[in-house]
Amino acid sequence: MEPIWPGEWRTFRENERAALLEGDSLEILSYLQPQSVDLIFADPPYFLSNGGVTCQAGRMVSVNKGEWDRTANLEAKHRFNRRWLALCKPLLKPGGSLWVSGTLHNIYSLGMALEEEGYKIINNITWQKLNPPPNLACRTFTHSTETLLWAAPLESKVKYYFNYQAMKEANGGKQMKDVWSGTLTPRGEKAAGKHPTQKPLYLLERILQASTRPDDLVLDPFAGSSTTGVAALKLGRRYLGLEREPQYLQLSAKRLFGGLG
Repeated sequence: MEPIWPGEWRTFRENERAALLEGDSLEILSYLQPQSVDLIFADPPYFLSNGGVTCQAGRMVSVNKGEWDRTANLEAKHRFNRRWLALCKPLLKPGGSLWVSGTLHNIYSLGMALEEEGYKIINNITWQKLNPPPNLACRTFTHSTETLLWAAPLESKVKYYFNYQAMKEANGGKQMKDVWSGTLTPRGEKAAGKHPTQKPLYLLERILQASTRPDDLVLDPFAGSSTTGVAALKLGRRYLGLEREPQYLQLSAKRLFGGLG
């Protein structure tokens, strides 16, 4: 893939359609070529690693994801969200847009940060998980949703791209609503290894079908297991993923370049 990044950034793996860059996204984003990306999908840290527990495969497990999912306080969380969103904005081509996912742990900060950094929120999508883990504490309602915010730069003179007709056809000829239902990531999509916040492929495919055209470049600043990249390549788009954790770079490389979806 034709590089849009300077030579000092280590390319972990690449071919003509996809590339993985190794390093801190806050550093790499500031060096990427302006107006080079058609769509950004971000699944940033949720900052929910607080010593709690959840249920996984019938067993009680810790909710802690790793040091990358911890933050000192509310102010630090919001500074982080404003920073990466500010760095992403100039990278978008005219008509480009950004999607970001989150839970109650970070989505309100993300919504405020989007507005503070000059984005217009286009849609608030509720992703309803049909098979969420049970609530072990029995002191709240079962957490069964995540939120996806779709936004575009306010000052853009070019209208953001939306494939309305494709979404209507995918919904049986009716307008698609802002509540999407589906299962958690199936086991088969974790054949190359596991990531604690891995999104199901169908979710990314829908986002890319709605907001990109064939051969568009999709950037994921928090690549993780690169489900974004798997969806992009499947749909004939190009992909650039940024990731700092060595184990997730290896996982992404297996899925993108090793023939494992």
